[in-house]
Amino acid sequence: MMPVKMLLIVGGSGSLLMMIAAVLLLQRVGHERRIEQRIQSIRAGRVGSRQLGAKGVSPRHFLQLVSSVGVGILRSGMLSIQTIDDLTRKLATAGIRTSNAVGIFVGCKIMLAVLLPTFIGISIHGIITLPFLRNVLIVAFAVVGLLLPDFCLRTLRKRYQGALDRGLPDALDMMVMCAESGLSLEPTIQRVGTEIAPAHPEIAGELQLTSQEFQMSPDSHVVLTNLGDRTDLNSVKRVCSTLSQTLQYGTPLSEALRVLSAEMRTEMLTRFEERAARLPVLLTVPMILFILPSLFLIVGGPAVMQVISLMTR
Repeated sequence: MMPVKMLLIVGGSGSLLMMIAAVLLLQRVGHERRIEQRIQSIRAGRVGSRQLGAKGVSPRHFLQLVSSVGVGILRSGMLSIQTIDDLTRKLATAGIRTSNAVGIFVGCKIMLAVLLPTFIGISIHGIITLPFLRNVLIVAFAVVGLLLPDFCLRTLRKRYQGALDRGLPDALDMMVMCAESGLSLEPTIQRVGTEIAPAHPEIAGELQLTSQEFQMSPDSHVVLTNLGDRTDLNSVKRVCSTLSQTLQYGTPLSEALRVLSAEMRTEMLTRFEERAARLPVLLTVPMILFILPSLFLIVGGPAVMQVISLMTR
């Protein structure tokens, strides 16, 4: 009993001291960075009225702390290159492409796997007296803390890909109009990526990134393949394959885009019809649980009451 209590207390105290030390270190680093920026601005003649001073811990500092933990794990060699590449690709398919995204993701997993069971162990100390049950809860929350970032990533990825799928037909319609007005593929993608941003920012970001890759790479097939691999969406991959074949064989761009747009609209209507067809099946369980008992109570209730009164006489 006592060793487990001491272990929880020591673990919680150590985690708290590590957090405090990391926050103080980040404050010190940020203070020195602000002093350096101030000196550079004075040398450049841009003297402002903002005074130097210590600031509170911001979410940016907390992300730097989490990222530093994750980067430390990555540099230690505990994860293979293939695992890091898979994490980078999964984060990219969820629309997360910052330079420290993998470090933040790994840091979140490690910190949640350590801090969450420590917090739970301290919270249930004295409440749950059975050592086995207490240890099971601590291990369970450690597993939850380790798997929670993966669940959040899958949710973000599904939401991001759904937004791409919804915005793709509108983007294709705009690309048809641009192609019919005489624009080639690269200016078409650039223009559509700019114009569709207020309505569908996700597909706009992908198109703008593809436009930048067109400016840097001379091979259009590689750029379109990167777009399909980056989104990991079958509809986008099909569009990229069709556009690549159009550029390769010299077929009219507007005609190919018009066919793709019609196919996307048809598939969207088909998905809506499938969802509508599933409604009767989905309503069966609520009807059994909530409607039928009330109906039986109304229909058979008086008869049951009469039988009970006759039997009590």
